[in-house]
Amino acid sequence: MTAGRLMRRGTRVSVGAALAASLVLCAAASAARAQSQTPAQFYHGKTIDMIVGFAAGGGNDVYVRTLGRYIGKYIPGNPAVVVRNMPGAGTFLATNAVYNTLPRDGTVMALGSTTLPLDEKFGNPGVRFKTAELNWIGRIAARVDVLMMWKTSPVQNIQQALTTPSILAGTTVGSPVVMYPNLLNNVIGTKFKIVRGYEGTRAALLAMEKGEANGNSTGFEALRAIHPDWIKDGTVRVIVQFALKRDPALADVPAAVELGRTPEQTAILKAVLNSTAVGLAMFTAPGVPADRLTALRRAFDATMKDPAFAAELEKQGGDLSPLPGEELQKLVREVADLPPNLAAKAKTAYLDVK
Repeated sequence: MTAGRLMRRGTRVSVGAALAASLVLCAAASAARAQSQTPAQFYHGKTIDMIVGFAAGGGNDVYVRTLGRYIGKYIPGNPAVVVRNMPGAGTFLATNAVYNTLPRDGTVMALGSTTLPLDEKFGNPGVRFKTAELNWIGRIAARVDVLMMWKTSPVQNIQQALTTPSILAGTTVGSPVVMYPNLLNNVIGTKFKIVRGYEGTRAALLAMEKGEANGNSTGFEALRAIHPDWIKDGTVRVIVQFALKRDPALADVPAAVELGRTPEQTAILKAVLNSTAVGLAMFTAPGVPADRLTALRRAFDATMKDPAFAAELEKQGGDLSPLPGEELQKLVREVADLPPNLAAKAKTAYLDVK
């Protein structure tokens, strides 16, 4: 090989290396410009995808769509907000996407199951996320799941559920509507048969109306949003609320933690139901720049105080018990931080689906 060829080949290598270096520098400069933007500059002209990990039309969907109509005006730069449903695997599909594949720039917000910290702690095989690494924006309402029975069901109170079998319409393993009744089966010995596969709250409630199921477990706010008169007119009877204490609107209905007959049973029920305090909470991806995260959290807080938002939510049967993102972030860490011995017992009771 001649010296000329060596020089020409060397020239080509040098040019290629220089071009690659130039592209890296351009990318770094672009990233630096994005980082130097204020939140208002960044969000101006952009669209925020608000992901709902549940099927369209249910109570959770109502909450997020109502939030989506108001929060954009409080985010600096006033971005557009588009709500998208991504149901599947007890909201793991949506949560895994936010954690692993969707943008980490503050243009994605999501709502998942209240039990996400527990699912991670218990090693659910569908989990591909770490809840403490998600950036929590704020809680709309503390979730109170209720177990209701249709008016013709053979079971009309929790005592009867201990001796009389009944059929509940459920969605998927991992969803509270399946896991909470299953918890009672394993801890106190109720005889609920949970038929899974219904797509969302509306489908499960319709199953009761059609006589396919005797009952259903769902969020109290979802029931009030979809069928606000069912409790008042006796169409359904709520026999237990999955919470640490009784909701004032359900003062005559026992909270699940009251059903433990031994100290250990009570401790297991409390360990699992701590997740209800996480409630209906919005989060975004890890790695979102701090100033944008703060902007989203303050916009969320302002929306919670918006009288028009509160009035619209109340009209749809919703409830408000907000919690700022910073406090929610701490709560998520606490919920996931169970002592190993108690975590093991709670895991068995919660995940051993009959």
